[in-house]
Amino acid sequence: MNPEAGVGVDLSRVEAWDYTLPEGRIARYPAARRDESRLLVVGEEELEHRTFKSLPELVGPDDLLVVNESRVLPVRLLGRKPTGARCEVLLLRPVEDRLWEALVRPGSKLKPGREVRISDGLRVHIVDGTGDGGRLVRLESELPVSEALERWGRLPLPPYMEREEEPLDRERYQTVYARVPGSVAAPTAGLHFTPEVLEAIEAQGTRTARVVLHVGPGTFRPVETDAVDAHLMHRERWEIPPETGAAICETRARGGRVWAVGTTVVRTLEAAALEGALEGGAGETDLFIRPGFHFQVVDALVTNFHLPRSTLLMLVAAFAGYERTMAAYHEAVRGEYRFYSYGDAMAIPARGAP
Repeated sequence: MNPEAGVGVDLSRVEAWDYTLPEGRIARYPAARRDESRLLVVGEEELEHRTFKSLPELVGPDDLLVVNESRVLPVRLLGRKPTGARCEVLLLRPVEDRLWEALVRPGSKLKPGREVRISDGLRVHIVDGTGDGGRLVRLESELPVSEALERWGRLPLPPYMEREEEPLDRERYQTVYARVPGSVAAPTAGLHFTPEVLEAIEAQGTRTARVVLHVGPGTFRPVETDAVDAHLMHRERWEIPPETGAAICETRARGGRVWAVGTTVVRTLEAAALEGALEGGAGETDLFIRPGFHFQVVDALVTNFHLPRSTLLMLVAAFAGYERTMAAYHEAVRGEYRFYSYGDAMAIPARGAP
């Protein structure tokens, strides 16, 4: 497939969403400094190569920058069965304080009634199945759950990094504005921001606002059905404070753009708009944004480079246009950009043609 040509490409088929990434281009570690990562600016007619610290030059004083302040939890628990065999529990979301939905490995061995020893101070009891291959588990510790996870849990780094968590990840796999615990993966577009970049944006009069979308494990899951429409999205929790809804309305009134920092912010704002809750609210969404989607809120986007056949790539193409998006990816590959969670970024200052 020529990534710069969309004519004759059937976007309803998953093979339209492939691209070739040369070996060694997946960023396994972050840039030395967050804002020194590269930034590909995707204009209407041309592509421009910058560094991320130049982002304030793209954002206008009448604009609004919306970020996702969800914080990644250390929910990857490595332990042993009573037999001594190694196993793993990935916590997904709390049902109650100590009762969680989880994924376990090996699933065939960790049936309801089994127990996993994470440490002397933390055990996981398998309570029940969830009907989709997951488990309902209970955390048993004398410590509060948050303390137990911080002490014995690990950050669930994406599998394509092919390494275990290291001390630097505790800082760098979180955004500088992360505040609300709940994600199992970082909202990666925000990883490039430094306090200095945010201060420069605000100093020119640009307002910032915050939402929460807790990222689930489905963010790493490629579309495995031949037909794109057959793919099922996982539900994720979101929240929009009333002040963010008010800021969006004020931005619209003065003719400014709403910038979404990351696909998670796009899904939050557009899902809330569809549900009539943009002025403030909370809920869950399984919104699948792909070409043909009608955007109601987001005017500009900052995002990372996403996996082939991923719903995130499809969302970006829905926003910018398929040909424009794939041309940008082709240029990023040619220009030796770094890809995925710890990789470089792209900025799309205006939506493409519907």
